[in-house]
Amino acid sequence: MRFHEKNIPSLPTEKIKLPKETHERKVKFLSLEDVEKLLASPDTKHFAGVRDRAILETLFSTGLRVAELVSLDTKHLAGAMRKDDFEISISGKGGHLRTVYFSERALSWIKKFLALRGNDDEPALFIRMKGPESADKRLTTRGVEFIVQKYARESGIPLLATPHTLRHSFATDLLNQGVDLRMVQEFLGHRNIATTQIYTHVTSRRLKEIHRKFHGGGQR
Repeated sequence: MRFHEKNIPSLPTEKIKLPKETHERKVKFLSLEDVEKLLASPDTKHFAGVRDRAILETLFSTGLRVAELVSLDTKHLAGAMRKDDFEISISGKGGHLRTVYFSERALSWIKKFLALRGNDDEPALFIRMKGPESADKRLTTRGVEFIVQKYARESGIPLLATPHTLRHSFATDLLNQGVDLRMVQEFLGHRNIATTQIYTHVTSRRLKEIHRKFHGGGQR
């Protein structure tokens, strides 16, 4: 039997592109000890320090995105502060409505900040201290990022934190406390549970430590 060679069109091997490796997204978060160091770093003897402490407390208490934080107005919190409900509704990413919850400590620092501000006409909850008097005094997202990074350096924590680091720390703390992933999804305002699942590999290490420590089969 004779075989006939056929010229089959093919791509040179150097032109074949293999699929790129998928890298697991790394989540940077702070331990509770480092969070406390960061929160305590502003000098609250001064007006700017009280404002900055209120900002840091709010970011960690609520898990707000920085854009959501700077969009807050004083009127948004007026009812919550009168009733001490510690919760408000916000329109988050993509116009998705959700409820955010403030810790009693965060709300107390906001109250201190507003008391120092007095009765001004600025609608924004968090205002800048510098810049032209005639311009809008609402803090920008970049301004908040600068504030968080400033105190991250001053507090000596091992990570140059950003507002999103505090959001990650908020979510990680909830999961470490046993809160269901679906509930954390609601707290963060994620439309898709897959977005929230970036935190599961972080908490799995904690679960492994607990299993080794407390499970009878692992004790000798």
